[in-house]
Amino acid sequence: MSIAVIQMVSQDDVLANLASARHLLQQAAERGARLAVLPENFAAMGRRDLAAMARAEAEGTGPILPWLKQTARDLGLWIVAGTIPLPPDGQPQAKAHACSLLVDDQGERVARYDKLHLFDVDVADSRGRYRESDDYAFGGQVVVADTPVGRLGLTVCYDLRFPELYSRLREAGAELISAPAAFTAVTGAAHWQVLTRARAIETQCYLLAAGQGGTHPGGRETFGHSAVVDPWGRVLAEQAQGPAVLLAERDGDEQAAIRQRMPVARHRRFFAAAEPGPAPMENL
Repeated sequence: MSIAVIQMVSQDDVLANLASARHLLQQAAERGARLAVLPENFAAMGRRDLAAMARAEAEGTGPILPWLKQTARDLGLWIVAGTIPLPPDGQPQAKAHACSLLVDDQGERVARYDKLHLFDVDVADSRGRYRESDDYAFGGQVVVADTPVGRLGLTVCYDLRFPELYSRLREAGAELISAPAAFTAVTGAAHWQVLTRARAIETQCYLLAAGQGGTHPGGRETFGHSAVVDPWGRVLAEQAQGPAVLLAERDGDEQAAIRQRMPVARHRRFFAAAEPGPAPMENL
């Protein structure tokens, strides 16, 4: 049951990014992956016309969704499509969400996750100020779905800092959790590897951390270090920078044994709040 994590260095040219993603996904499929995870903003980085992009995709005139369906069919691959700007279903004029779609190997949508925690923070880098909520609406649902490699929980990037979400996913039966991301170089160097391993360890899930890793329009730098982390916190595959395809195997028997030997889900005394709220402002 092979799983793939894709690292990219996406730019602001959507068609060029889609071509790069297709090339990397094809490598994953040829190497036996059943499911692959693309990074956050895989189709565009640094674009300021996100609202127009979202409307075009919702109205069927954008390039990303047709590409996604065709690529999944052509490659026979389940794909977690990082994030795509999309308005709520049936509301093409509404504010977009940072949406992570799961499609099956026939190109059919299986699940949609809208990013719950938006990156409204101050960072000591060349950009300094990030306000995702200027462009995106907050999501409101915890999402899990069955796949050929196990039950998958969906998260995105900044979500990694909120362990209560991951606890909810474990409670909902997650065995793997996807975390497409575009961590800044500064915050990534400080926290990325600690967070990805911690979320895997505490949930006893495989953590599929697909990052952006390089330099993007406007001089933005992302940390990379995409990884597959197993339920014991071991890093099975990792890439520091640049485009990459990382493959690993999910060992369901070993995962079950880990959960049996250390039954943290049964031992939990505190539980996550039923209704997640907007992410607070944070100064880093």
